[in-house]
Amino acid sequence: MGRDVRELHGAWSRYQRHGYHDPAPELAPWVERYWEARWDYAEPYRQKIVPYPNVHLSFGDGRADVNGVCRGFQIKVLEGRDHVFGVAFRPGCFLGASVSTITDRVIPAAEVFGAGLPTTLDVPTVEAFLLDHLPEPDARTEEAAAAVALIAADKAVTRVETLADALGVSVRGLQRLFAEYVGIGPKWVIRRYRLHEVTSRMAEGGEIDWAALAADLGYA
Repeated sequence: MGRDVRELHGAWSRYQRHGYHDPAPELAPWVERYWEARWDYAEPYRQKIVPYPNVHLSFGDGRADVNGVCRGFQIKVLEGRDHVFGVAFRPGCFLGASVSTITDRVIPAAEVFGAGLPTTLDVPTVEAFLLDHLPEPDARTEEAAAAVALIAADKAVTRVETLADALGVSVRGLQRLFAEYVGIGPKWVIRRYRLHEVTSRMAEGGEIDWAALAADLGYA
């Protein structure tokens, strides 16, 4: 089976619109961003998603879900005219339990937030709801968020040992932190960010020395 021509050479942008919004300052310690996607497909389209290590609260198709970190890529079938609105949380936020308990899982949002989830899907409405459900402050949440931010910002971080040294913690302590607050191990997070860097370089066009790129990003 050949590739869908709607995914080649940026053709998907004729069928989809994506938007991103920053949280209010009082929610910034817990929320990384809001996002929304709209699409219009006369024929079903298989959307491949390579996720970042965020837990999401998503609203779409008449339901609200909490989506744990997914270790592999996902396929979402988009058809007709529809949209989804979501919240990408910073590591360890709002769940009230080890984030690894929902890795590779999707659970009804009511199990985390209780009743009264918003049905009007815009940033002010969802923010007002989240402000009424703020978790207790947790210093370990900040440690996890800082570790993930360092991975994202520093391309030289290609090994767990490098990250542990930079943070002044043991490898085992780092693994426990990620299991509890990120939902996936630090090696996976490092590889995922480096993989996204590969796709970014591909999107920029031009010649790519694949062997040198793999070595540069920590792959063998």
